[in-house]
Amino acid sequence: MTNTTASKPDELAVPYQLSQPSDMSPDIVHLGVLDKWLEDDNLWVPMSPTVSFKPLLFSASQGYFVNLLRVRQSGVLSRHRHTGPVHAIVLRGRWYYLEHNWVAEQGGYAHEPAGETHTLYVPEDVTEMITWFHVTGGYTYVDPQGNAVGYEDVFTKIEAARKHYEEIGLGADYVKQFIR
Repeated sequence: MTNTTASKPDELAVPYQLSQPSDMSPDIVHLGVLDKWLEDDNLWVPMSPTVSFKPLLFSASQGYFVNLLRVRQSGVLSRHRHTGPVHAIVLRGRWYYLEHNWVAEQGGYAHEPAGETHTLYVPEDVTEMITWFHVTGGYTYVDPQGNAVGYEDVFTKIEAARKHYEEIGLGADYVKQFIR
């Protein structure tokens, strides 16, 4: 005899029956972010010969971005001040800030508060560091005395990605899939 109670569908497994808001942005779903997306392909947007990023989301409407940052150099990457909070999950390698006594290692999470200024350092024995970053606001790059020398935000990231995708033949509009 077959157990009919086991084959009954869950009575609560009913999709939402109303329309979504008409002005709502569409979802973004990227499969394989922890493995396939880490592959060395031409979708990494170069920031320098040894530093690149791969976008996951550019929220132009709310002023934040989510990306994978890949660094293939040791030493100081940048010194910067955060205008908003940052969340980080280390996927490969490790890094730390010269101003702190902790190390962000593979599998680790870090929260960086708005207003903090620090110097990102990749240890000499790390050949590749990849970290998932959710950055609200932006970075003001500074010298050791705090003088501004540059900045980065969702709009500079969008422009860098747009330029890169145009240069590799995907077209400038390729970046639009990441913008909300």
